[in-house]
Amino acid sequence: MEKTKKIIYWIATALLAVGMLQSGIFAEIRSKQWIDLVGALGYPVYLLNIIGTWKILGVIAILVPGFKLLKEWAYAGFFFAMTGALASHLFVSDHDIKGLMGPFFQALFVILSWYFRPANRKIAELNSSQAQ
Repeated sequence: MEKTKKIIYWIATALLAVGMLQSGIFAEIRSKQWIDLVGALGYPVYLLNIIGTWKILGVIAILVPGFKLLKEWAYAGFFFAMTGALASHLFVSDHDIKGLMGPFFQALFVILSWYFRPANRKIAELNSSQAQ
């Protein structure tokens, strides 16, 4: 079972990293597709640079060994960004399956990667004697 968990973790993490890195780069270079997308959702174009930078830094945080607390923040940021993107599409009545699938699957990859991450990538839980 441990091997299966590791395989799920690395597949989900690879898909998450590729998706976030790609979208982060396209946001940073302000590709026409991304400008059109954020405009249709009602967001300002400068948001692309903010989101793009954080996505790229988040990918680095998740892939680099160590920095367990930073990884938790990166996972949380990815989850909020992807569920926020999904909600944004729904709030403006954009029910295009292509626009919804990207954020949906990236949110799923975030959850799978976080859940199946190896013990050496988790923050150790405090036991009752340490909490006192």
